[in-house]
Amino acid sequence: MKSYLDNGATTIVDPAVVKAMIPFFSDIYGNPSSVHNVGQEAKRYLDESREVIAKKIRSSFDEIIFTSGGTESDNLAIIGFAGANKDKGKHIITTNIEHPAVTNSCDALKKEGFDISKVGVDKVGFVDIEKLEGLIRDDTILVSVIHGNNEIGTIQDISVIGDVCRKHGVTFHTDAVQSFTKVPIDVKNIPVDMISFSSHKIHGPKGIGALYIRKGIKISPTSHGGGHEFNKRAGTENIPGIIGFARAIKLASHSHCKNMSDLRDYFISKVFEEISDVKLNGPKGDSRLCNNVNISFANIEAESLGAYLDVNGICTSSGSACSSHSLQPSHVLIAIGIDKELANGTLRFTLSRFTTKEEIDYTVDVLKKHANKLRKISPLKRVLKNVF
Repeated sequence: MKSYLDNGATTIVDPAVVKAMIPFFSDIYGNPSSVHNVGQEAKRYLDESREVIAKKIRSSFDEIIFTSGGTESDNLAIIGFAGANKDKGKHIITTNIEHPAVTNSCDALKKEGFDISKVGVDKVGFVDIEKLEGLIRDDTILVSVIHGNNEIGTIQDISVIGDVCRKHGVTFHTDAVQSFTKVPIDVKNIPVDMISFSSHKIHGPKGIGALYIRKGIKISPTSHGGGHEFNKRAGTENIPGIIGFARAIKLASHSHCKNMSDLRDYFISKVFEEISDVKLNGPKGDSRLCNNVNISFANIEAESLGAYLDVNGICTSSGSACSSHSLQPSHVLIAIGIDKELANGTLRFTLSRFTTKEEIDYTVDVLKKHANKLRKISPLKRVLKNVF
């Protein structure tokens, strides 16, 4: 049996998405910037797809910019905004649990003279709102806080954070790559100015994403060429990818999220019933992404446990896929107070709407078998109090 539980890294493309994309490789193949009828036919589908995303978050049509994915969206939001607004200040606030696309964008700006402040989080990953507000200065121009954390699943209250930013006249960006279609986002009711999205986390194709930019927010393009995407992102649009992205959004439903959250809680309960000395990282219930499970196994190296799972057809992750080759423990786990030894014994399991109960049962059986085997040969004898 096989069990793919690394959907936080990427998801299978839904067959219905593939079907929707196929005509746009050879039948409707025009460049949407061309004025002839073949190009304008492609533009019509481009516009319809843009409207799908706009409708999903209740934004205006021209507030949606297509990009190559979540990383580019984060870079465009942070670096593009900083470039266009540096005359107003050079102070940016973010957190110590961001995705590398945000962290490294901020690091790049730091080399250019920007001052970056990082606000801490509590033991389950929630931002300290009072400390965040305390960091805001007269020269603060941007706050960037991840919506649903890619490692531990914590869902931040972006409405409250947005209110704080709006109160002080500071622009607010959130990375919603993991949370999009899993957590409702309504930009008419939430004071957020820029939001990053990605297709391949929601059963759409890779290489396509989007950035919501509220009207009135100025950014400098980070790529230069023609006047595509309302002069904010140069380059001929990836029409097949955009069509697939829009179709994936339409296919996403509340029932899918409910099923994932039920399986998530079942999985966690089974692990805690069957395996001793384990710790759940991140919050419980509705404050956690419906598909995310992050568990530390005392006295075990996650790399070894993950390898045994892989041999048995089970795909997992020891952290963010974008930093999985790093030998350093997860910065997110360190930020919530997990020590290095336990952090190195942590695996992330991320479900999809195609995950089954049989896969979960199989995974727990394999986990139990190999966790016990590895602990017998481990020189470490740490005891954890299982809490769920």
